[in-house]
Amino acid sequence: MPWSNQGGGGGGPWGSPPGGGGQNPWGRPPGGGGNGGGGGGPQPPDLEDILRRGQDSLRRVMPGGMGTGRGIGIVAAVIAVIWLASGIHRVEADEQGVVLRFGQWARTEEPGLRYHLPSPIETVLLPKVTRVNRIEVGYRSGPEGASGARDITDESLMLTGDENIIDIDFTVFWVIKDAGEYLFKIRDPEATVKKAAESAMREVIGRTDLQPALTEARQQIETSTRQLLQGMLDEYQAGIEITQIQLQQADPPRPVIDAFNDVQRARADRERARNEAEAYRNDIIPRARGEAERLIQEASAYREQVVSLAQGDAERFTKVYDAFQQSRDVTAKRMYLETMEDILRGSRKIIIDGNAPGAQGVVPYLPLNDLQPAPSQPRAVQPQSVPSRSPTAPAPAQTSQRTQ
Repeated sequence: MPWSNQGGGGGGPWGSPPGGGGQNPWGRPPGGGGNGGGGGGPQPPDLEDILRRGQDSLRRVMPGGMGTGRGIGIVAAVIAVIWLASGIHRVEADEQGVVLRFGQWARTEEPGLRYHLPSPIETVLLPKVTRVNRIEVGYRSGPEGASGARDITDESLMLTGDENIIDIDFTVFWVIKDAGEYLFKIRDPEATVKKAAESAMREVIGRTDLQPALTEARQQIETSTRQLLQGMLDEYQAGIEITQIQLQQADPPRPVIDAFNDVQRARADRERARNEAEAYRNDIIPRARGEAERLIQEASAYREQVVSLAQGDAERFTKVYDAFQQSRDVTAKRMYLETMEDILRGSRKIIIDGNAPGAQGVVPYLPLNDLQPAPSQPRAVQPQSVPSRSPTAPAPAQTSQRTQ
C-alpha cells in the first residue's frame, strides 16, 4: 500500500504503525484525548497545516515558484482585471452621472448601468437631479416643528412702480437640470439662485404699482419673476430649472402699516363716491337725453301739423277763390251763410217772427242778461238742477213760426 512503513511493520496512512503510539494527522497521539483526558473524539483542524498544504498546491500549479515571471504575470493579470472591473457603476433613476477625466468634466451619463475608466483616470459624481431644493428670500423659517419666521428686511423691502415701499417674502423652488453645468459652471449654486431671484423680483416689483401688487397681481408677479429668473440662470449656464416662485406675503412695511390702512380706507371711500356719481350720471343723462328727444319729436310733429294745416287752408282758399271767379253771386251767398253759421253756432239767440198774428204794435221783451255769457268761474261739483225762469220771461229758445 502507498502508506506502508518501509522500516518494519505495517503503518497507517500517515506513516505510523497502526498499533503503535504514532501521531494522527493532527500531530497528536491517537490515545490522547481532548481536555486533558483520554478519548477518541474529533479534534479541530490545524490552521498552519492547512496553509502549508495551500502553498504546496500553489507550487504544483507554478512549478517555478512565486518568484518566476509566470507567477508575476498571473498576479498582475488578476490585479488588472480587478482594477478594470472597478469602473463599473450604476446611475440611479434620480441621478445623473458626471464623469471626470483627470479632474476635468468629460461627459454626463443618464440613469442605468454605466462604465468609466478606473480611478485615477476617470471618476464619477452622482448628484440628485429630481430633488426639489428650496430657497427662502426675505425671511427665514424656524426649525422643523417650530412656529414663526424671522423677517430679513434687507431682502424683503422693495420699491414699487409708483414709488412706494412693499415688504415681500417669497420662496424659490428649483431642481438640477444639467448636472455637469450645475457642478462646473457656477461656484455656489444656492447663493447664485438666491441673488438672482432677489434681483428678478425687484425688477418685476419695480414695474408694478403698489395696489395691484397687494391684491390681484400676485399670480402675474410670480409668473413674471420665474420667467425672468430662468432666463438669467440659462444665461449663466447654471444647469438649474426653476419650478415655482411662491409669494409668502406682500404687505406694507410694518412701521407704516396703520397709515397705509388709513390711506386704503380713504381710497375705498373715494372709489365708492366715484361709483355713486357714475351711477347717478348713468341714470340722469340717458333720462335727459330721452326727454330732449321726446321734445324734439313733439316739436317736429307740431311743425308738420302746422305746415300741413296751413297748406290745406291755402289750397282750400285757392279752390274757393277759383269757384268765386266762376260764380260770384252764388259763392258770395254761400260764404255769407257759412260764416253766419260759424258765428251763430255757439251763441244764445231768440228769433221773433215779425209777421206772426198779434205781433204788430207789441214791443218785444228781450232778456239781455240771459243773453250775455256768464263770467268764467270755478264750478263746484253740485248735483244738476233745472234753472228757474221768471214767469214773465220767455223761454231762451222758441220755435220760430214760419209764415206762408
